[in-house]
Amino acid sequence: MKLLKRNLAWVLALLLALSLTGCGGKSNQPDGVETDYPAEETPAAPAEEAVTARVAALKGPTAMGLVKLMSDAEQALPSSGNDYEFTLAGAADEVTPSLIKGDLDIACVPANLASVLYNKTEGQIVTLAVNTLGVIYIVENGNAVQSMADLKGTTIVAAGKGSTPEYALRYLLKENGIDPDTDVTIDWKSEHSECVSALATGSATIALLPQPFVTVAQGKIDGLRVALDLTAEWNALDNGSGLLTGVVAARKAFVEEHPAAVAAFLADYAASVDWVNANTADAAQLIGDLAIVDAAVAEKALPYCNIVCITGEEMEGKLSGYLQVLYDADPASVGGKLPGEDFYYSGT
Repeated sequence: MKLLKRNLAWVLALLLALSLTGCGGKSNQPDGVETDYPAEETPAAPAEEAVTARVAALKGPTAMGLVKLMSDAEQALPSSGNDYEFTLAGAADEVTPSLIKGDLDIACVPANLASVLYNKTEGQIVTLAVNTLGVIYIVENGNAVQSMADLKGTTIVAAGKGSTPEYALRYLLKENGIDPDTDVTIDWKSEHSECVSALATGSATIALLPQPFVTVAQGKIDGLRVALDLTAEWNALDNGSGLLTGVVAARKAFVEEHPAAVAAFLADYAASVDWVNANTADAAQLIGDLAIVDAAVAEKALPYCNIVCITGEEMEGKLSGYLQVLYDADPASVGGKLPGEDFYYSGT
């Protein structure tokens, strides 16, 4: 009888212990044992509120990759969560004051200008992505130029003295064993249109031109051909850098305050770039509708505009190498000094 009472007491104690344990929810049960009690949950972090990102781009190749995103935003089609306000400008000086003052959040600008702004604002500009590789070409009304070496002893008409076209050309000439000061004559013009006119009149046969001016010139001059793609020539050096035209820059404060919005923008932008590159005719129509470039010219030029969305380590490698080349040629071209690591957006 005593044994029976002791066993009964033990069973009751066990049942009481199990009932108390069950109050803690499923997380306190032995492996494989479930209960109907709700488990304790860790409160979720509050979601970031919807953000209206104010984005600007310059009319030309650096804006072309945005056109699908711009069109979708205008039609209020679904994106990855952001709202957008877009501004198109004809020159960089129409954009940079607004970016510095905080009236813009993101801007597609020349690669070296992003570095200049970083230095001018003491590190308050971040580069999110490379959006355009090189768009500079050597064109010839003839067949004499088949390689960089063939430029030795020639005269090249060009525009952009003291800026990226000059630095890129001089760098590539030097890397191919040609002294840009003694082995070749560079006839500098004030505008790319002057170079096209020189080709059209026959006063020049070789020119340094960017897209879409290459396409415009080929429409006016029979037999004008692309002799050298300077992006390909730069890549052939295989030094880890790249010839770049444009980048996507942003205010550091915006990046820090709205990380989810920045990630969403980059996802939307990458999708827009992919669509533009895969749908040339439709993209050209959007480009024409937005008065970026004439649609007919855009359709022919797009395959040669090297529109991309390169981020992360690859972006940093190409951009830092390119800025180093510009710095070596003229420190002022990048704002007096090379930007620090915080210039390159890592996504973290």
